[in-house]
Amino acid sequence: MERHDVDVLLVSVGRDLPYLVGYEAMPLERLTMLLVPREGEATLVVPRLEAPRVVPQPDVFTVVPWGETDDPVAMVAGLLPQPAVAAVGDTMWARFLVELLGHWDTARTRYVRATEVMNDLRMVKDAAEIAALRAAGAAVDRIAVRLQRGEIALVGRTEAQVSAELSRQIREEGHERVNFAIVAAGENAASPHHHPGERVIRDGEIVLCDFGGTMAGYCSDITRCVHLGPPPAEVVEAYAVLQQAQAAGVAAGLVGAACEAVDRAARQVIAAAGYGEYFIHRTGHGIGMEEHEDPYMVEGNQTPIAAGHAFSVEPGIYLPGRWGMRLEDIVVATPAGPESMNSADHSLVVL
Repeated sequence: MERHDVDVLLVSVGRDLPYLVGYEAMPLERLTMLLVPREGEATLVVPRLEAPRVVPQPDVFTVVPWGETDDPVAMVAGLLPQPAVAAVGDTMWARFLVELLGHWDTARTRYVRATEVMNDLRMVKDAAEIAALRAAGAAVDRIAVRLQRGEIALVGRTEAQVSAELSRQIREEGHERVNFAIVAAGENAASPHHHPGERVIRDGEIVLCDFGGTMAGYCSDITRCVHLGPPPAEVVEAYAVLQQAQAAGVAAGLVGAACEAVDRAARQVIAAAGYGEYFIHRTGHGIGMEEHEDPYMVEGNQTPIAAGHAFSVEPGIYLPGRWGMRLEDIVVATPAGPESMNSADHSLVVL
């Protein structure tokens, strides 16, 4: 906060709050807000009916409950002098910020994004966070292995049914919630974020499965493809390129390299093979308490990779109306080199 000349940090719903105080607020119309002044003690303003869910940590923050007839925004504004610079969390509801403007107007207060303060903290994972990512990654790895062994039935089932099966297994592997379970067969795999529906999976086609959840507060994310029956030569050729591109992206994730270097390394392989126009998204995203967070592995992001940065490496090739493929691991940058959180077979497994 000192470095960015921020007088107060205002954090409401979203992942910054549990990161700082261990409490996850329900996304209600009732305001929950953590105030962290540059000088002085932190205060958590919370609805009285939610206060029992807060684990008191008096050496970290003070809890101030508010009742149904109170004005919680006015309470927040009255807890400290009007700041010159207030850093506001990205996921604070707009209604609360608009109401706060009535107390701290822009003539005397400049509002900035809390990412100015929080990004440097959250991007670099400590040993406990890396252990949590490793455990979550191992859990979805086990599901991916079962998929590759043919232990999850595909042919004759709908994408939605397989997605539900993956979701069930994610929970059984210890995740408290499922963040996504994409199942895309054949031509549907050409849509990177396809929503699994009633399309029946058939023999002779590729099936893309991208799934993950939250386990002990930290996220998993993995993508593997299988082919049902012998794949056509063009699919085999494209997947070999994809596998090489993904390996190149992982290898580029070195401490000190720019984030964009990961994207460039993977993209160059795909472009050189003639599939450049079919790789239509960035190579990766950061991951931690959120499935998508900084740093992003994309052209133009010159942020140096630091030890403890955790991110996906997931190039894809998508031919509209025909097929698509993606290969994804979560990687943590270490002084010894990139460490993958996923080890399930990277080849195009034929079932």
